[in-house]
Amino acid sequence: MKVLFCASEALPFAATGGLADVAGSLPQALRTRLIGCRVVMPLYESVPQELREKMKFLTSISVPVAWRRQYCGIFEAKVGNVIYYLIDNQYYFKRQGLYGHFDDAERFAFFSRAVLEMLPYIEFKPDIIHANDWQTALVPIYYRLFYANNDWYSGIKTLFTIHNIQYQGQYGFEILEDVFGIPKSEGSLLEYNKCVNLMKGAIESANWVSTVSPTYAKEILDPWFAHKLDPILRERAWKLSGILNGIDTVGYDPATDPNLYEHYDAENMAGKAVNKAKLQERLYLEADPDAPLIGMVTRLVSHKGLDLVKGGVDNIMTYTNAQFAVLGSGDWEYEQFFKEMQAKYPGRFVLCLGFVPELARKIYAGSDIFLMPSKSEPCGLSQMVALRYGSIPVVRETGGLKDSITDSGDGKGNGFTFQSYDTQDMLNSVHRAIYAYNESKDGWKILIKRAMECDNSWGRSANEYIRLYKQLINS
Repeated sequence: MKVLFCASEALPFAATGGLADVAGSLPQALRTRLIGCRVVMPLYESVPQELREKMKFLTSISVPVAWRRQYCGIFEAKVGNVIYYLIDNQYYFKRQGLYGHFDDAERFAFFSRAVLEMLPYIEFKPDIIHANDWQTALVPIYYRLFYANNDWYSGIKTLFTIHNIQYQGQYGFEILEDVFGIPKSEGSLLEYNKCVNLMKGAIESANWVSTVSPTYAKEILDPWFAHKLDPILRERAWKLSGILNGIDTVGYDPATDPNLYEHYDAENMAGKAVNKAKLQERLYLEADPDAPLIGMVTRLVSHKGLDLVKGGVDNIMTYTNAQFAVLGSGDWEYEQFFKEMQAKYPGRFVLCLGFVPELARKIYAGSDIFLMPSKSEPCGLSQMVALRYGSIPVVRETGGLKDSITDSGDGKGNGFTFQSYDTQDMLNSVHRAIYAYNESKDGWKILIKRAMECDNSWGRSANEYIRLYKQLINS
């Protein structure tokens, strides 16, 4: 079985979010299961020089972009057992930042067309082309319109994965022909709510649509979550499924992580207490081993549930002995609030603005409780990382949080959960977690061990993708 994984970002070459983790880890897990998975992505300006030096130039081709043709260089690199193809065009990709440019529509139209055009030149005909998010939504669309009836390309199946339905690739009709090169006669394929919607076109065109957790696959049929795409998804629900993402359990391993103050594992947790003490010292928190330390590593934006946190922090700080360590940046409103909390509760509440990867690891390792009260969370990786490091998640039951965290009230779960998007519901779960921590150190250790032994590896996810790929090939 041969799979081409198309992504706008992938580790270790370029990353802005969770998609890069997926594109860097899932193909590796597929390769270990003898699936011929290769990855294609743009060659951005930000790709590090040391990685560029290991690339091999294969060839250059000319790619149609509507009425014009553009240069396309094809470079090859190998990471682990996976071959990566990096698409070069300095006009489109020699820029600061991956996204947010005035011509993103044209940039990713070029990339999507290049993905299909390059295949005969690299002598790789995949059984499955696996496209991801709006930046590669044109791949299944172009395949359906321009390649499916070509003898060389015939028989390829397409899978489109939605990582976050909020970002759909919406543009005015004026660029349909001039930028995308799609005739007006085919415009209905992409037309939605009086504009061109690339994600809608991919949902229509792909043989199958997946998303990053089973619960999110159900949620996006509901207007509350779907950002107006729910009617299309309900019509195509027969070809929609959800597969929960995994995490890199080698990179995220408290037994070997070089960012930690001391290593530990599920069998010997002594090092976790050392990490907590050192973290308290670094962040100027009170040196209190008995105070439950609540960690948050998050973007400071509303859909992460920060309105609930704003409504509940004073209660937690007043009625419990908890401490807070928050790492992130985002909207001014939340940054200011957390600064105020830091001033109001010195020694117990600290905000670290920005994103510092090594500090994030130290918060996972040094915290006792990890708070994720998200309004929506397609999959979420932080709760799985928290489990891996023995920080017990308190989460709202949405998306991948619901699929990966179960309430420990029955003595079998791995965290504490709440259902409604409501401050009091969140507080009830936080208080339950703090009570469990304070009342029974032995019981808490059992819960930590159960959390650390959860299997959130990419191997589990890869097996489910393989079953889906086989289903597509045989359909």
